[in-house]
Amino acid sequence: MKFYIATDHAGLDLKEYTVELLKCKNHEVVDLGPFSKDRVDYPDYATKVCEAVLIDKNSFGILICGSGIGMSMAANRYSGIRAALCHDAYTASVARGHNDANVLCFGERIIGKGVAESIIDAWIAGCFEGGRHEGRVAKIEAINA
Repeated sequence: MKFYIATDHAGLDLKEYTVELLKCKNHEVVDLGPFSKDRVDYPDYATKVCEAVLIDKNSFGILICGSGIGMSMAANRYSGIRAALCHDAYTASVARGHNDANVLCFGERIIGKGVAESIIDAWIAGCFEGGRHEGRVAKIEAINA
């Protein structure tokens, strides 16, 4: 799998861990920054990841901030992005299976490295189930409020 990843200053340590974890699992990772703990605005980095995922249709995004909330809110402003804020393996699995999520969000201040790894493993193992979920995802995509 190919992943585009970014964070804000509050998620840098978990981003660095996640990049290495994904590489060790033989996934392609494009780190879109930032690369220091200098204060930055999370919407700027959500934009970088979302635009990359929208262009590279077979890729996924990972966005990290302190809570994951800001990143998920910013990401979901993009048509075609279905960003899921996940706190455990179950929510990651359901996001992929039921919601066809293409951007994973989590918060460094909420989860630790072990939970992040279980979330990522569930995300990688999951795939969109289609069926009864297809119509619901289509309805999400049709919303233009």
